Order: sequence, then structure tokens, then C-alpha cells
Amino acid sequence: MTEAKTIWVEKHRFNGVADSGHEIIVDGDKASGNSPMELVLIGLCGCTGYDVASILQKKREPFTSLEVRAQAERAKDPPSVYTAIKLIYRIGGKVSRKSIEDAVHLSKEKYCSVSAMLEKTAKITTQIEHVEG
Repeated sequence: MTEAKTIWVEKHRFNGVADSGHEIIVDGDKASGNSPMELVLIGLCGCTGYDVASILQKKREPFTSLEVRAQAERAKDPPSVYTAIKLIYRIGGKVSRKSIEDAVHLSKEKYCSVSAMLEKTAKITTQIEHVEG
């Protein structure tokens, strides 16, 4: 079982911590931290990024950089869930295009639990930007 908690600090700001012990600021006003919904997107980028990096490393693909960005749209009415998310993978190095595509596909279809949860309400699409060198 995983546990997490937040402790109110002031206004709409909370300190959050989970089993790892690392604290994070959560702020509904975005004045001093990420909003909860921003953290969901950061979690998605981290989850799929971890998968892609791990898969490419196992394939011994010589990538030198990896950035995952998310562009998301939310429902107009509460609860304002994400309805569409575009994940943009920017990968550098002498990596084969097929290996990148396979890693992104495996993350989306098999490994990324955050993606699997978000796909219940959001259509997730992907784009790959390969920067050789």
C-alpha cells in the first residue's frame, strides 16, 4: 500500500509527502507551488519518461537527452478533468527511430500506470521529436 498526505500551510497551500519522504508544495492558487492538476501532468511525464529511458537503456540505444512535455485540455464544467493530452517526446542521440517509437508505444500501452488511469477520461496522443547528434 502506498500512502500520501498533505498538511495545510496557509490559504490554498499544502505541503505534501508520500512514502518516499520527499516533500512537495501543492498550491491551488499556483502562487508558491504546482496546482494538483499540474502535478498530475508532471506525474504522467515522469512515469512515461522513466519507461522510455528504461526501455532504451535495456536496448542499449545511445540516447543523450530525453524531455517529455504534456499539453492538456480540461473539461469546462467541474470536475474539470483532463479530456485530451498530447505527450511530446524530445529525444537526442544516435537512437533508431523505431526504437523510440517502440519505447513510447510500450510505455503507453503496457507500462505507464498514470497513463492508464488518465485514459479513462482523456484521449492521449503522442508526438516524437528526434534530435540526432
